[in-house]
Amino acid sequence: MGGTLYRKLFIYFLVVIVLSLVSVSLFSYRKSSNELDAMVQHQMSQMINNAAYQTDLYLKIYERAFVAILQNDDIRQLLELPSDADAYEFYQYRKNIKQESINPIFIRNPEIAAVYAISQNGHATYYYNEVVGKPFNTEAIQNQAAYFLANTTSDGKLSILNRSILDNTSDQLFTLVRQVRGYRSPVTMGILAIEIRAAELSALWKGMELGNNGYFFIVDAQGRFIYHPDKKKLGTPVQKELVQKINHANLSSFEEKDGDVLRMYSVKKSDYSGWSLIVSMPVEDLRKPISNIRTTTLIVGLFTFIIALFLAYRFGKSITDPIRVLKEGMRETGKGQWVIIPIPERKDEIVELMIRYNVMVNRLSELVDKVYQVEHNNQEIELERHKAVIQSLKLQINPHFLYNTLETIVCYAFIQNSKEISEIVDALAHMLRYSVGTNLEETKVANELKHLMHYLVILRHRVNPEFEIDVAIEPEYLLRDMACLTLQPLVENIFQHAFADGVEDYHFIRIDAGEENDYFWVSVEDNGTGMTADKLAELHEKLSANRLGDESDGKKDGIGILNVHRRIQMVFGEEYGLRIDSELERGTKIRLIFPVSI
Repeated sequence: MGGTLYRKLFIYFLVVIVLSLVSVSLFSYRKSSNELDAMVQHQMSQMINNAAYQTDLYLKIYERAFVAILQNDDIRQLLELPSDADAYEFYQYRKNIKQESINPIFIRNPEIAAVYAISQNGHATYYYNEVVGKPFNTEAIQNQAAYFLANTTSDGKLSILNRSILDNTSDQLFTLVRQVRGYRSPVTMGILAIEIRAAELSALWKGMELGNNGYFFIVDAQGRFIYHPDKKKLGTPVQKELVQKINHANLSSFEEKDGDVLRMYSVKKSDYSGWSLIVSMPVEDLRKPISNIRTTTLIVGLFTFIIALFLAYRFGKSITDPIRVLKEGMRETGKGQWVIIPIPERKDEIVELMIRYNVMVNRLSELVDKVYQVEHNNQEIELERHKAVIQSLKLQINPHFLYNTLETIVCYAFIQNSKEISEIVDALAHMLRYSVGTNLEETKVANELKHLMHYLVILRHRVNPEFEIDVAIEPEYLLRDMACLTLQPLVENIFQHAFADGVEDYHFIRIDAGEENDYFWVSVEDNGTGMTADKLAELHEKLSANRLGDESDGKKDGIGILNVHRRIQMVFGEEYGLRIDSELERGTKIRLIFPVSI
């Protein structure tokens, strides 16, 4: 019966556990995966939108530079010069433009590499900023004018081109260019262009946190790389399939293979520059948190399943085992043997049956019941006798007698007008009351400091000259918990060992407190004789033994420190206690380590 009942219970529990774990795990995994996917895409979109905004804002600064240059009418008049114009007139225009417009622009914007204007009549003026320029013949000037006019609009709108007239510079440059009307004519007479070092814009994009395998790049309207962490790709065309997806993925994301790596691309197209700004990250890196969630879910689910099986096993046993015991007891009773079955420490219907069975057996066995009652009564009498002995021992030691005796001494000292005796006895009475008048293992920092102050009252009459302790503890730490009777023994140890040759004017003792690495510490520091490295190592070895000091051999060196260390551990745990740093002739610093309490 027990085996059959246990098997049924175990199977039922197994089904419930499996269904619960599977449903909860699948739901939490799907929910977490969807939320992480949405969060990753949102973060990528935020990064790319911010990069596009900063880039457009940066480029608009240079549009204002165009306005500043065109405010000088000489640039328009230069573009209107006929092809057979006087060379001196051209020189004067070029000089005025440089002095009034170009030089201030170069000073304000050192990232500008070149500024030049080219007319349809074959005139061109070039200004260079910390780059080496070169002269151009008539054919080259006409080719430049034809290219820029073909790639700009007649309405004067600014165009951004990944092209430079400079081919002997190590900087990557891109050109901002627009068509310019003449001074007297409303038609386009030429172009005005500014070439900018791409390194200035690169500083806007290098701060994007994309992990070890992610990167950011920019593609212009012609499908060429304007910016890429791999400088070898600058100016080269992007793969055709990738360009097509980039052009159709504004403000959205898509996945594409880069070699053997599947990557996710998030795209934002700038309406101002016409560039496409793209963030690319491996899908594996983006899915890593989801993989971690899946692994964690499996591990936690398996661990929970094992625990649940163990609990189901224990629960089934808790039901079937008492039934089996009750069955065996009834079988023995049927044979004439009065067996008392054990009663489990719980209350339910099965235990109630077992209790009633024992009552029946007890009624049939009066002799056993009488023996049990007699033994029980004897045990109570013996317990009462021990209590009486303990009470008698307690009454032999009455601390109030000692307090009253000290108060009597104070009265005599007062009558004799002995202020010193009165101070010493009063301090001794407070110390005695604190030492034996409480059974608390924990106390507050303020109580320990008060106990130490009473000790110093007594010590002041023993030490010459008078000695004061520097207490640097912040008020916020005065109500923190620490072990009883741990501060005064350490100070006493300093006077016995650190100042063994007497207290000098330069000696000091400083007490401080603070928090560090999830624990609370109180420090006692002196500038006494200190310890050698060997003696400090020996003391650390004794502390690590986690045993109370033994004074039976008459040697008390370090006994107080060992006992304070062990008392702290007995109250708060093995990971707490004393931490000691010392250097010969430099002094010693002891830190009492306690758990943080607020």
